Amino acid sequence: MTNLLFSQTENYKIAIENFQANYNADKYDEIFNRFSPEMKQTLPIEDAKQFLIGLKSQGGNIESMEFINYQRTYALYKTKFEKAVLEVNISLDGQNLINGLFIKPYEKPQEIKNKTVNSLNNYPKEIAEIIFSKSKDFPNNTQLSIALIKNGKTKYYGIIKVNDTIKPDENQNKIFEIGSITKVFTSTVLASLVENKKIKLTDEINSYYPFAFKDNIKINFESLANHTSGLPRLPENMDLSNEINPYQNYGKTEIDEYLKNLLKLEIDTKKTYSYSNLGAGLLGYTLGLSQKTNFQKLLQKKIFDKYKMRNSFTSSQNLGNSLIKGLNTKGEIVSNWDFDVLFGAGGILSTTEDLAKFVNAQFNPKNKELELTRKTTFDIKENTKICLGWHKLESETGKDLLWHNGGTGGYSSSMVMKVEEKTAVIILSNVSDINDKIDAFSYELINKTNKK
Repeated sequence: MTNLLFSQTENYKIAIENFQANYNADKYDEIFNRFSPEMKQTLPIEDAKQFLIGLKSQGGNIESMEFINYQRTYALYKTKFEKAVLEVNISLDGQNLINGLFIKPYEKPQEIKNKTVNSLNNYPKEIAEIIFSKSKDFPNNTQLSIALIKNGKTKYYGIIKVNDTIKPDENQNKIFEIGSITKVFTSTVLASLVENKKIKLTDEINSYYPFAFKDNIKINFESLANHTSGLPRLPENMDLSNEINPYQNYGKTEIDEYLKNLLKLEIDTKKTYSYSNLGAGLLGYTLGLSQKTNFQKLLQKKIFDKYKMRNSFTSSQNLGNSLIKGLNTKGEIVSNWDFDVLFGAGGILSTTEDLAKFVNAQFNPKNKELELTRKTTFDIKENTKICLGWHKLESETGKDLLWHNGGTGGYSSSMVMKVEEKTAVIILSNVSDINDKIDAFSYELINKTNKK
């Protein structure tokens, strides 16, 4: 189930960094506290401590951890200890708690000779080589839709892999699920309402519900947009047994029940960043309530219509051949995802052409709502910040990189931009669980674009 939920790369990244920090600091209780209830039963605290102390005596501190790939439900990390190189496998449950952990000697993956043919002859050689090298290992029927933006000009590079051949394809108008990139748009709707003085970032969402939240907990709009609300990754009353369409049946009844009777924040007194699909979904749902409509209609009016995004949708129904079918990593067709009240977490379907319109609007200094979404609201660590939706890697030169990725059951996507340089890269794919590869692909392309 882990591999079917949004932004797994970011959540695993946070989990593994916490594990490394606590392990090196001998804070074994902290590691145990991040275990799921089932994991705590399987490995009680004294056993967990004994295991970790034994690991420390044999391997020493952890010097570095490199994400390799996903093996079934585990994320695999090549981990350099002081005395050995080991393979750390970690699995997270729906609440972002560790529900699996095993460590063994690291074995370098055997290289399989790739027979994929590069037929991107009509693309610039350098671009063609990058695209081919990044996509040759994807399954047949993979499609990538890529937009490179520089100085107001957008170039599109589409590919499709058929019969082990990477071919060019004009697919900038083809529709993909964009997953958690939706969160940027949810925050943009928030920013639009703030700029129009309809609501304030510091306003509490409680007033839009006809009941008191459990324990009289107060939550404001900004904390939902920048993942500092303390809400868990997913609500505990969400039925995760429907792996092919997990958000479909989570509606008004379920969110009301959660807020009234199950709500519990993961933070104590200190505000922290904790990525939450529940938080982003609750944000969108509440924004709809605040304007006496539903969020999907609000999104259409405030974003799609305003930025002329005519091929962006809130449902996969009735899209015909314009919709690219999603695949798993084996190349098998999987179901599209449907959303109810948590739509704001990841429900948008769009095209690179429409997303390029939205990105180019970011370069307009007169657009105050988009400017508001890019302002830092919380420091995650060192140079990594969170804005409203956007994540930001701050640069000493002031040329900050803003990014967000997305992943659903059959799609992985990434959007990165440098506003000061008016450059951006958008990549949409119809393959699930390849976010790390799509992100790395995006970073390489934007660095290449900036050099020219």
